[in-house]
Amino acid sequence: MTGKYQLVCLECGRTLTDSYTNRCPEGHESLLRTVYTKRLRKLTGRGIFNYIDWLPVEEALPLNSCPITYKSEDFGRELGLDNLYISFSGYLPERGAFMKTCTFKELEALPACQRAKEKCGKILVVPSAGNTARAFAEVASMTGMPVVLIVPKGYLYRIWTTTENHDSILLISVDGDYSDAIAAGKEIAKLDGLIEEGGVRNVARRDGLGVVELEAAFSMHVLPDYYFQAVGSGTGAIAAWEAFSRLIGDGRFGNKMPVMVISQNLPFAPMFSAWQARRAEIIPDRDMRDAEDAIKEMYADVLSTRNPAYSIKGGVYDMLSSTGGEIYGITNEECQSAEKLFESEEGVDLDPAAAVTVASLIRAVDEGFVGRKDKILVNITGGGYKRLMEDCNICRIEDRVVLRHSSALDEIEPELKEFLYELRSCYT
Repeated sequence: MTGKYQLVCLECGRTLTDSYTNRCPEGHESLLRTVYTKRLRKLTGRGIFNYIDWLPVEEALPLNSCPITYKSEDFGRELGLDNLYISFSGYLPERGAFMKTCTFKELEALPACQRAKEKCGKILVVPSAGNTARAFAEVASMTGMPVVLIVPKGYLYRIWTTTENHDSILLISVDGDYSDAIAAGKEIAKLDGLIEEGGVRNVARRDGLGVVELEAAFSMHVLPDYYFQAVGSGTGAIAAWEAFSRLIGDGRFGNKMPVMVISQNLPFAPMFSAWQARRAEIIPDRDMRDAEDAIKEMYADVLSTRNPAYSIKGGVYDMLSSTGGEIYGITNEECQSAEKLFESEEGVDLDPAAAVTVASLIRAVDEGFVGRKDKILVNITGGGYKRLMEDCNICRIEDRVVLRHSSALDEIEPELKEFLYELRSCYT
């Protein structure tokens, strides 16, 4: 193998040189995975890029976004757990957490933007229900790296940055839900100079999220017995599984794969429904009945992906099957109760998706799925909004284009071309 890394198709085993490659050229639907040549080092002072050896980029961006890991005393004691570790991606300055979007999506956005700059020189098109778009917007506002964001109109209130520099951001709103934003993004990305960001297929997103597990390994000095996280698309959990696999190969942190425990927010929980039946396929008529109404009832609607990475080779079903994992279906009431308990014990408010995670841990303790002595890592994927609002200015982003249906793309093409023309010098 030459170079820092190569990509490998999990279906055919073919190795590829990365040219912002998100799919196997042989047409396989399997995920691609990065294979790194270097042994992992932990650098200092570079935020997420402390782990650049295992990120698919060559250069670091000058931002200090990075998760933290600490052993929980108060919340662990409340649950009767002696070895509860919390990975926190959000804003909690007194513990050294400075992620100003209050979500671990920043870990995706930073390497994804840099990979696009290095590998293809095109501008990313990113559909989102809120948190992902906010993370990419923050990176764009801090670095000037351009991005096109597609967000359902009802979720525009979630799109803000902590700076006023929005010149490199084109925000498009869509009448509809997250699935409509995804469909619109696929069409918009066909225009010259743009490219689909890639979602779960983008190795930069997955390896960026995997920094959570790398940071945890260096903090805990060993891999956990159990790993907890809420999921929508499943990207973060797959990233964790891949990171744990690399850490086992490294040899310094143990050789036992953690049990992967994920959770979804009822009533919209297609992967939970399919896994309960131990099916490798999601059946929409069974697992996503009345999807539109169900999504509206969710406490954490950012987890409302209709096309999760469940059945794909290297996806969630494979992850759960190979690790003896489990999925919990969590009610809104459980989320709210868990959020209050966590904030009272740990002193920080939670993103709704993180509340789903905490509720699943509480359920696992109550059911005896985990024990007092088990080493448990809980991925708190977002939080700290209250403190951030006190410390920082919040700058809302206005949508420059309103897309009422996908057939109206020709109506917004002139503004897209103008945006691209204005930013032509960004990658040159």
